Amino acid sequence: MSKSHSGRIALVTGAGRGIGRAIAIKLAELDAKVILVDREDPGETAALIGSAATSVQADVSRDEEWARIAALADATFGRCDIVVNNAGIYPTARIEDLTVETWRRTLAVNLDAHFFSARHLVPLMRRHGWGRFVNISSSSIGTPLPGNSHYMASKMGVIGFVRGLANDVAEFGITVNAVLPTIVQTPGTKDAPPEFAESVWRQQAIKRFSEPNDLVGPIAFLTSEDAHFITGQALPVDGGLYKVG
Repeated sequence: MSKSHSGRIALVTGAGRGIGRAIAIKLAELDAKVILVDREDPGETAALIGSAATSVQADVSRDEEWARIAALADATFGRCDIVVNNAGIYPTARIEDLTVETWRRTLAVNLDAHFFSARHLVPLMRRHGWGRFVNISSSSIGTPLPGNSHYMASKMGVIGFVRGLANDVAEFGITVNAVLPTIVQTPGTKDAPPEFAESVWRQQAIKRFSEPNDLVGPIAFLTSEDAHFITGQALPVDGGLYKVG
């Protein structure tokens, strides 16, 4: 797959660090040009990638920001072939402490952004008859983690949206899938108590803390031509944590 994404324009949200940075670097290595989107300036990731990267500072929870992102992609490249909706937040709060503000912000970043990305970028994909969406959900939807009702709701919503959108856009050569990671060792999880992280990965078949690079291979595949007959699916990439049944 060394040049499998040659000529493609890929957009990755949350690209400033962690999982998003690893995905962006991988897609660039596969010869895609990458639009890096983050609420903070993703310039450090852009510097690692070089001339194949374009940085956009934006709040993905806002529809008007996605309109601006789509306009930039169209003006700069005339297309956007791949979208990886990776940006997410995970504030922990049990229901008695969960505020309306936290509930709405979590849904806005973790779910609304996926709708906005499709609303503004599907037209660019339709123009060329090809597209890939990979939306990051979470294997937490199948695990007993207290204080995560709002987060789980947003991530379960991602799967529902993926399955619905897949039906709407298949005729245009566009596929839509979700990836479900376990807890991943990133700057966003560095403050998690070690005993909490261990309690998660001890439930996995593969007994270690997941790292961002564990996700890049599956996402590279799902955004490639080879995955043209896979759509509406939710793929756990979690070391065997999520168990159905």
